[in-house]
Amino acid sequence: MTQKFEGKKILVVDDDPDILTAITVGLNDTGASIETASDGNAAVTMAVENEPDLVILDIMLPQKSGFLVLEKLRQSKPRSEGPKVIMITGNQGKRHKQYAEALGVDAYINKPFRMDQLVEATEKLLAN
Repeated sequence: MTQKFEGKKILVVDDDPDILTAITVGLNDTGASIETASDGNAAVTMAVENEPDLVILDIMLPQKSGFLVLEKLRQSKPRSEGPKVIMITGNQGKRHKQYAEALGVDAYINKPFRMDQLVEATEKLLAN
């Protein structure tokens, strides 16, 4: 997978620094430019300013939930033009997944997850 996504931008949003580090390290070999945010407001600002190709987004965030971030992303650009979004969450309930899908999420992954599962979803979304 080395350098497969050179020129692509990925924004990783999670309030847990260990998860941010793990995802960043796990995607390091893709060649993509990876930025991180630890709250919802910073995520929206960074997404608007930097126009990432992919956002990996936690649901439970300080200041603005992942749902509100996703809603803002989909309001600013149509889904076909906007970033692809992978939502990650520790919540096992189906209602959250259904709501995320209604807002336009591209992939939904429950925590804890294997890094290869996230990498596979990333590859699939960035390849399209």
